[in-house]
Amino acid sequence: MTKKKAIQKPLLNHVIAIRIDDTKYNELKTLLDGNEPNAMSRLLRDILYNEPVTVYAKDPSLDIVMEELGRLRAEIKAIGVNINQITRQFNTYPEPQRKALYAKMAFKEHLALQPKITQLLEIISQLAKRWLSE
Repeated sequence: MTKKKAIQKPLLNHVIAIRIDDTKYNELKTLLDGNEPNAMSRLLRDILYNEPVTVYAKDPSLDIVMEELGRLRAEIKAIGVNINQITRQFNTYPEPQRKALYAKMAFKEHLALQPKITQLLEIISQLAKRWLSE
């Protein structure tokens, strides 16, 4: 199999130095803070060559929501693991008494899962109202 040739980019041989006022510099700095590469030269090159400049906006109010979603995910996963372990025990023993015991244990875990799912749905509906109303 032959190796594909890399796309040749033109060499950037020329250095251009300009001076700008504080207002324009702060405007560029604001764009740079939301831009992924975080290099002023790359940002200015994208602007000069009319390439798209992607600006990422971070909403600090979502940090708490994301932590809550992560916590709920971990709790739901732990309950799911417990239910899987109980189910494995249920299927291991043929005696009806043991099966009844494991069925009760699994039902208790299922009941513990319900409030977590309700809480998760509330958070999702709040996010939907916030982001899908536009």
